[in-house]
Amino acid sequence: MPKILVVEDEPSIVEALDYRLTAEGFTVVATGDGSEALGLVEREGPDLIVLDLMLPGLSGTEVCKRVRATSSVPIIMLTAKDEEIDRIIGLELGADDYVTKPFSPRELVARIRAVLRRGTDTATGGGDLPVEAAGVRVDTDRYEVTVRGTSVPLRPKEFALLELLVRNAGRVLTREVLINRIWGTDYVGDTKTLDVHVKRLRQRIEADPSAPELIRTVRGVGYRFAAH
Repeated sequence: MPKILVVEDEPSIVEALDYRLTAEGFTVVATGDGSEALGLVEREGPDLIVLDLMLPGLSGTEVCKRVRATSSVPIIMLTAKDEEIDRIIGLELGADDYVTKPFSPRELVARIRAVLRRGTDTATGGGDLPVEAAGVRVDTDRYEVTVRGTSVPLRPKEFALLELLVRNAGRVLTREVLINRIWGTDYVGDTKTLDVHVKRLRQRIEADPSAPELIRTVRGVGYRFAAH
């Protein structure tokens, strides 16, 4: 039974999510305090965190940042602000998805299931031979990426995205194909999610992220990984 940690300071939202998630077969742990949430991550070992961006005291962005320093547990951010900058900040800090308030508990449950399913697919997707292009080697069995012989740690979504790009080195992959393959055909979020993950990948594998040589943007279409 998957365990969901809900970090939200609005009692009505916590009550609604607790009811819906429990009815859907999840175990729910809740807190409205960011500092307490960090302790619950350690003690409870949740399978996914639903994290409000605007918390009193320790903010949701800071909680996300600290969790990501030690864990790859999936995080879905909640935000009352329908502004692109807030979504981008959350994604850049390592959130897997976001939901803008007001939202329906049913929608959030669908997002939670999709994120958990993608995590399972990534974890059990081994068995393929390592792929390599332009000095980047992706080994799915070992869950390891090396760039010119140096090991580079990646989060699950980053790993899956890089593996897909390297496996198709030299080919242009459209934004739709990349989103469907990595986030699933049922993903209904902003396509900026893809851009944020590409940006993070470039920061980790490119010699100069501001002038990328490995992951090239094909304007208006998608991305292409260097073949040589």
